Amino acid sequence: MWQQLTSVVVGTFLTLFPVTNPVGAIPIFYGLTGATTKFYRLRQARQTAINVVLVLGTFLLAGREILSFFGISLGVLRIAGGLLIAHTAWEMVTARQRLTAPESDEAIDKDDISFTPMAIPMISGPGAIGVVIGFAASNSGWIDDIGCLVGIVLLGVTIYLCLALGEPLVGVLGKNGLGALNRVLGFFILAIAVQFIADGAVTLLREAAPSLLR
Repeated sequence: MWQQLTSVVVGTFLTLFPVTNPVGAIPIFYGLTGATTKFYRLRQARQTAINVVLVLGTFLLAGREILSFFGISLGVLRIAGGLLIAHTAWEMVTARQRLTAPESDEAIDKDDISFTPMAIPMISGPGAIGVVIGFAASNSGWIDDIGCLVGIVLLGVTIYLCLALGEPLVGVLGKNGLGALNRVLGFFILAIAVQFIADGAVTLLREAAPSLLR
């Protein structure tokens, strides 16, 4: 049991970390909070992490019901999620902005940026939500569900540490260094997206023509 639980926790964390990409959110977070106090930044970092855990945890627990309500199969979900993740990865590789100009302008005027735009759509965006719904649909029991929840909580702790302690990283690497790191992460995220699409295609083929995959 413990081996299975540990495997699920590690797998959940390693899958979600590059998809949520908290490292790429560091310069945006400090760009939005640069004129504020350190206490405010730490509070916003903590609340952002909590919001991400709540969002992903909610979709994990409600994932099966969501798929059932809309009549979506696991294969279709994996392909759709893979396409969304691939879109995010391509934006990272090509160094495109994660926030649109209207979103950035709105965030500058907000007192609380922890839910929007930090938690949604920047960190726990459609790709991450699609991943956790896929976890929910493929989990075989309560051990898997608990493991996924623990993995999400560990992700939340990591997000808080990245945002709270990211200022030295911004100073050392600079904008160009963070951009290069972001592009490297984008490549690995693109590989994850291709794997999701391939798994979804295999699932659909297995459902439609099982004899082809024997």
